[in-house]
Amino acid sequence: MSCFFFTRYRFRRTSFSALMAAMVLPTSLALADDSAFTSKAGLETQSGAEIYSHICQGCHMPQAQGAVGAGHYPALAGDPKLVSWEYAALTVLRGRNGMPSFALPTDEAEETRAVHLTDAQIADVVNYVRQHFGNHFKQNVTARQVAGLPHPAAEPAQ
Repeated sequence: MSCFFFTRYRFRRTSFSALMAAMVLPTSLALADDSAFTSKAGLETQSGAEIYSHICQGCHMPQAQGAVGAGHYPALAGDPKLVSWEYAALTVLRGRNGMPSFALPTDEAEETRAVHLTDAQIADVVNYVRQHFGNHFKQNVTARQVAGLPHPAAEPAQ
């Protein structure tokens, strides 16, 4: 009887593993061909709109309406806090309330597999969000202005 149980258990475990692989593999392969998927290297030439669609909309949603579920992802659409470009840029630079920093030093970003955005990319995505989704803040932030804000520091070597 225990052999039957073991055989049946192993069959179920193998079947479950095969089922999971059958579900995940096509999804992974599809991402490589999906226009919304890009590598970190591919971000270098992207506009603020493309950076938003590749990175930000995963949490803040395609129309910046925000979401609640496994966490709270605030809406950026019609957000009066975005009147301050510094608030928006610092949020992207340093993270806020569970949102990761997108300006970790390059070596730290590579180690943690985090996305590192340049000051110019941060300016582009901040300008995009501040001028879309019902936001009408016309002042453009520049890479130079973003560079003047406090950036996350590299962890000291131990």
